[in-house]
Amino acid sequence: MARTVDTTTSGAPRVRRPRPSAGRQHHAGPLTYVLLGLAALLSLFPLYWNLVAASHTGERVVKAPAPLLPGPRLLDNLSFAWNQVDMGGALVNTTLVAGLVALSTVLFSTLAGFAFAKLPFRGRGALLALVVATMTIPPQLSVIPLYQIITDLGWVDQLQSVVLPSLVAAFGVFFMRQYLIEALPVELVEAARVDGAHSLRIIWHVVFPVARPAMAVLGMLVFVQAWNDFFWPFIALTPDGNPTLQVALAGLGAGNHTVDQAVVLTGALISTLPLLVVFAVLGKHIVGGITAGAVKN
Repeated sequence: MARTVDTTTSGAPRVRRPRPSAGRQHHAGPLTYVLLGLAALLSLFPLYWNLVAASHTGERVVKAPAPLLPGPRLLDNLSFAWNQVDMGGALVNTTLVAGLVALSTVLFSTLAGFAFAKLPFRGRGALLALVVATMTIPPQLSVIPLYQIITDLGWVDQLQSVVLPSLVAAFGVFFMRQYLIEALPVELVEAARVDGAHSLRIIWHVVFPVARPAMAVLGMLVFVQAWNDFFWPFIALTPDGNPTLQVALAGLGAGNHTVDQAVVLTGALISTLPLLVVFAVLGKHIVGGITAGAVKN
């Protein structure tokens, strides 16, 4: 490491040595690993107990004390839950809906966020305030007019009735705008314009590469939210028609005026496994994108 030279009042040079702690890597102690291990166990316990409950009968699940070790009925409950409702079709529908919603939200939110962050136009502040204000409106207020619209269009029990109302989100626009304000220098955009690049070329070659970490985070958040969404899909779709996973789960375990909780939890396990697989495959890239966007040169 280079040393800096300072001069005193008498003019004699004085060497300023770096502090011994500069550049030193701090290692976590045993207590840190113990606390992290406990936090990991507490986070994984609900998933573990879901697996345990799915391997027992409904009577054993609701009986105290609750079971803590896996039972012998996991395969039987999986087969029953898969066949009681169209779980395979619901899985395909949910994957399609969540993928389209995440893709469209990331695309439109990035475009709108770039416009609000770097493009000067009249009324930008008022329009951004209007977009943010829509986040304060409860979604329940729009259910009746939205259902009337999809009824008039003949989209009841059709996947487009779930996809189209969620093509863009105010949170996504605000999130991408806040990220691009800091991450995208306006000089970079102006330099691209001087070189003769049109708006679409700037977006593709300048904005998207810079916004990739935030786009990955937003896409993950929107995908999980769309995957677990229940309120509007339960209104627009039917369990016997063209359901998503959460709508199909509403019809699981019913019979003889009772609900088999083990079968319901088995369906919940089926709906959770694809998310775990996606995160196991793409989690490293998502975390890498987050850390890459957190480093400022």
